[in-house]
Amino acid sequence: MPIFAYSHRNVFGRNQKLNISLERGQIDSIFRINYTDPWIQGDDKRTSRTIMIQNSRTPGTMVHGDRDGNIILTIGRITGGIEFSRPIRPKWSGTAGLLFQHAGVRDDKGVPIIKDQYSSPLTASGNNYDDTLLAKVETVYTGSGDHGSSMFALNMEQGLPVLPEWLSFTRVNARARKGIEIGPARLNLSVSGGHVMGNFPPYEAFAIGGTNSVRGYDEGAVGSGRSYVIGSGEISFPMFGPVEGVLFSDYGTDFGTGPSVPGDPAGARFKPGSGCGCGFGIRVDSPLGPLRLEYAFNDKKDKRFHFGVGYRN
Repeated sequence: MPIFAYSHRNVFGRNQKLNISLERGQIDSIFRINYTDPWIQGDDKRTSRTIMIQNSRTPGTMVHGDRDGNIILTIGRITGGIEFSRPIRPKWSGTAGLLFQHAGVRDDKGVPIIKDQYSSPLTASGNNYDDTLLAKVETVYTGSGDHGSSMFALNMEQGLPVLPEWLSFTRVNARARKGIEIGPARLNLSVSGGHVMGNFPPYEAFAIGGTNSVRGYDEGAVGSGRSYVIGSGEISFPMFGPVEGVLFSDYGTDFGTGPSVPGDPAGARFKPGSGCGCGFGIRVDSPLGPLRLEYAFNDKKDKRFHFGVGYRN
């Protein structure tokens, strides 16, 4: 949850924005500084520029938790970079940027480690930390801008081995969403997928399962692979006031690429590699965004409650 936030909406009197925030949970934390110039002076293409510095710590259990979820690993990332964005055509935008990341894994005592409890490697370089210089391009299509409207995004990242010890890999990720009105109800269909090639660290594998993935499974419990696809279908309908009901079904697979992740962390934890879940829930509109309470069961006959804030990714 946020414990500190500062925002200046008119830096230098040119509508440039400075945001500084610190969020901290029981395990995870993130400190971020963002400086955005929404329209670079003298540019007739309406190009914006964002400079970002971020220090984050996130749980590593989605890929490297033990079979009972008792071992706590945290992934620390220090990231800095610059991005340029501009409209390409109506409803289309493009982004290009350059990011540097210094990342590593620590145990529950805060000590850097390079292997987990199953002797699987935790870094790609074999050192306590991986360094990566990433070139990034992204294009996004948005319909009306509402959550239920059509959306498509394609993201590509390339690791640049400027120094021999820096990582080199290529990652492609895409996602799409379509909403269809059916009387008072709405059918929302979404799909996402990706693939990574090259020398990448296992904590960057695509983790499948959880509240924003395949519901009915714990976070990352379906698989963690070099490739993935997740599809979801939801029917939402109004109930009363700000409350709506939802029926949903999710499916995800890593296409059998779990063993190709360095150390095969999914295989060591007997993750199935594919799975589906179905269920129902309610959503309440709030100033924080939709509050989601969902009950799901998976194809292994396990049942689970999920709680989330905001729309699914």
